[in-house]
Amino acid sequence: MPVYVCPAWLGYFLLFPWRKWLENPNQILGPLVRPGMTVLEPGCAMGYFTLPLARMVGPEGRVIAVDIQPKMLDVLGRRAQKAGLADRIEIRLAHADRLGVEDLDGRVDLVSAVHMVHEVPDQTSFFQDIWPTLKRGGRFFIVEPKAHVRAKQFEQSLAKAEKIGFKREECQVKVRGWKALLRKP
Repeated sequence: MPVYVCPAWLGYFLLFPWRKWLENPNQILGPLVRPGMTVLEPGCAMGYFTLPLARMVGPEGRVIAVDIQPKMLDVLGRRAQKAGLADRIEIRLAHADRLGVEDLDGRVDLVSAVHMVHEVPDQTSFFQDIWPTLKRGGRFFIVEPKAHVRAKQFEQSLAKAEKIGFKREECQVKVRGWKALLRKP
């Protein structure tokens, strides 16, 4: 599977308001998020989904936003401050070979990985990093763009997650692209 990391300059275009017509964060993630949750968002970029997630989890919740690109995280930090949501968002720089979330064992209710799994060079290690962070019964929501990922590639990614122990569950959320909702039993 070819690896493609979204360049930082493209992050600004991903924040345009018109994107909500195609991908409304509240419609996509709203059915999965409740106030007080802890949500892990790997590949957060400049926070298109992060800020809405922070609003959804409310003042008692937390969003851990992780990305490999410092420029993306710098912009996210400024956006979170401006929106008054910085106290709900923890920003972390991922390492080249791991997410850097070892301290979250059993604390995460939901992992939201939108348009990013195809960019991960070692998906098995990625899923192994995610697994311990989730609480028992925690969910892992994956969305991949059909423009970058073929159906066969998406199924191969899910097979790697299932090999770690994730179980697929029915997902009624409507998205443009491939989607899966996985659960840690």
